[in-house]
Amino acid sequence: MNILVRNAKKTDYHAVRKIMNQVQEMHVAWRPDIYKSNENLISVDIFDLMISSGNLYVADVDGTIAGVMEVTYKHVESPAHVRRDVVFIESMAVDTDFRGKGIGHQFFEKVKELKTVSGSNGIELQVNAKNIAAYEMYKKYGFTEKSINMELL
Repeated sequence: MNILVRNAKKTDYHAVRKIMNQVQEMHVAWRPDIYKSNENLISVDIFDLMISSGNLYVADVDGTIAGVMEVTYKHVESPAHVRRDVVFIESMAVDTDFRGKGIGHQFFEKVKELKTVSGSNGIELQVNAKNIAAYEMYKKYGFTEKSINMELL
């Protein structure tokens, strides 16, 4: 299995949309009080904007799009914070048929490369509290908890 993490292109739209819809349905199952089903999460226009940013990546496995990752770059500087530049993983998702095959690790290698190239100080992400599999994968890769979001309904 040959995994290539590359910038997304227009022809990847339907595969990316399918994967992001899978993630949305997981969120709906976990928290129907917050999330709703929506087959149109990413319109073609939004996808085009995501591509033009240069920050949308796909995992191409022998010609099949098996995963998607979007990153942003954040600059943190305030009277309360040490100045930092961070690569933030906005989303990382792997098609259900390809989970457990090392695609997440390939995405992390790409993010480490982006961190080095950009001169950033760190890599950050958020994970849904119900997504235990992703949480455990992030811990295995060396991520530690920075903060915990809480809610009161």
